[in-house]
Amino acid sequence: MTYSNGYKPQGGHSRGFAAVFIDFENIYYYLKENYADLPDLNDYLFDMLRNLQRHLERRLGLQCIIMKAYADFERLKSAPQGSLYLMGVETHNVLGTDHKNTADMKLCIDALEVLYTRPEIESFIFLAGDRDYIPVIQHLKKQARSVFAVAFRGNISGDLLLNVGPQNFIDAVTLIDPEMMKRLEMSARRQREIEAAERKRDEQRTAELVRREALLEESAARDESAELPERDDEYSEEGYDDDDLMIDDGDVLSPPAPTQSFNSLVPILGDTERLCLEVLLKNYGRHPEVWMSPFLRKLSDALPRLADFERKALLTTLEAAGAIRIEKRRGEPYDYSIILVNYNHPTVRELVGP
Repeated sequence: MTYSNGYKPQGGHSRGFAAVFIDFENIYYYLKENYADLPDLNDYLFDMLRNLQRHLERRLGLQCIIMKAYADFERLKSAPQGSLYLMGVETHNVLGTDHKNTADMKLCIDALEVLYTRPEIESFIFLAGDRDYIPVIQHLKKQARSVFAVAFRGNISGDLLLNVGPQNFIDAVTLIDPEMMKRLEMSARRQREIEAAERKRDEQRTAELVRREALLEESAARDESAELPERDDEYSEEGYDDDDLMIDDGDVLSPPAPTQSFNSLVPILGDTERLCLEVLLKNYGRHPEVWMSPFLRKLSDALPRLADFERKALLTTLEAAGAIRIEKRRGEPYDYSIILVNYNHPTVRELVGP
């Protein structure tokens, strides 16, 4: 067998070699936040890694000759380095920061080092779902290497999935023993039930405090024989206008008169579409016009699991529903697009609030 880069393996090996790079911290915290904070949480990751090795060898004919794991292991609840060492995984302790995951950078640097120093390795497997890995993945593919991504469906960037291709994606759930997965899901349900009960108690306490405060105010009003002033409508307070929700201190600016009309008003029911509109109003609700490019960057942070074209499709849906309008503007050196919000749209009014 001769590899595409001209390397000829010694000893007549017929199967390919692979290098596995594990963002251990990313997977650990995903399990902790989305399932349950269990004392034996590391055991689920170890089970994943053992099954991944078997999957690569039996299904893809790949022998893992390099396995590296990255995390700020000192911040984890338990120290898994010993168990990883016995599995043949080389651990790298990287100090985390509030601004950038240094594990990402170290992992990418090591992947490039393997690329240029180990020509016999033709397949790279990343146990990670962040879009930060897209540049190194694209570079590996340009060097004629096969790239696979292993992640949970809810933890992989849509853009990263687009780069590796659905055929090279391995769902991490399939690598966990079904019985272990069942225990994990049961623990997650119990955790959600506990959290729901705590929220319900908090809501009841808050409601009781509001009720008592209202009774005190009512009693004080009777004692003083005072009448509260009546309001004509929801926006009758000085500074509000029914048409554009504008207030006099500049907190919310109404859009300028449109040069063309919006589409017919259709309520927005989809959760993802509503979230897109919420991001727009939360970050740019004070601006009569919103530049498209900065908003798409904000939307990428809010919806990282969607690919770029899927996020743009959300704007098309909002425009069709009459909630926004997209206009092209001439500029130097390039033309640009802006978004106008229809503050008369029922869903926009609902999200803006009184």
